[in-house]
Amino acid sequence: MLRVGIYGGAFAPIHKGHVEAAKAFIEQMWLDVLFVIPTGNSPHKKMDRSASDADRTEMCRLAFEGVDGVIVSDTEIRRGGESYSIDTLREMSDGDRRLFMLCGTDMMLTLGEWNNADEIFKLAYPVYIRRENDRALDQIIIEKNTEYFEKYGKYVIKLDAPVIDISSSKLREMIKNGEDVSEYIDPKVLTYINEKGLYK
Repeated sequence: MLRVGIYGGAFAPIHKGHVEAAKAFIEQMWLDVLFVIPTGNSPHKKMDRSASDADRTEMCRLAFEGVDGVIVSDTEIRRGGESYSIDTLREMSDGDRRLFMLCGTDMMLTLGEWNNADEIFKLAYPVYIRRENDRALDQIIIEKNTEYFEKYGKYVIKLDAPVIDISSSKLREMIKNGEDVSEYIDPKVLTYINEKGLYK
């Protein structure tokens, strides 16, 4: 049984927190392969369009160069329309595969509201990673996970990984203001951003 991970997101821009999350995902879920999938049109939040779909895909490729087992796929971008996780899971599903889907805390807390949530839980094992240090969310997460188990028969698995408290929106703002973001973004990705004049 091939263990396949799916990690979707806007990645606008992709940063070291995303890459570290992916590495923890691969290691802790014993993944054979991880598909990193830049979102086409997210139904959950307004997409930043200051970098093209091709730019976001290329930045992902640069960020994951040299990371074994990672495949960057533009399947959601090529599909067009709104990007629903269920469509990607159906596309990736196969009798010889066990699917794992990674999301952040915010998405974990709203999984039950996603399109075809019941089928998402049937097709994949949802996994989440904390991207914040807000202890007020601890109890909310426990309650939500209990709800998921009662409704869908699965818990959302938590990755054990240090929190890198940075967001793509904050990085876009820093780049626009001419601030140094080299601590948070891979050098190859940062060179690409600067050469293309992205997020200025």
